Amino acid sequence: MIDPDLMEILRCPLCHGELDEDEAASELRCVECGHRYPVIDGIPDMVVDE
Repeated sequence: MIDPDLMEILRCPLCHGELDEDEAASELRCVECGHRYPVIDGIPDMVVDE
């Protein structure tokens, strides 16, 4: 879903935790805080509306 090189540098914008891919749900999930970010057409939407 996401290029492995990009996954190495992507971090959660809320807590700076590592992200895991959930391909079935088309999301990235933060392993630290659990926040989820949708992946739309291969592009992660990591904008936080808080």
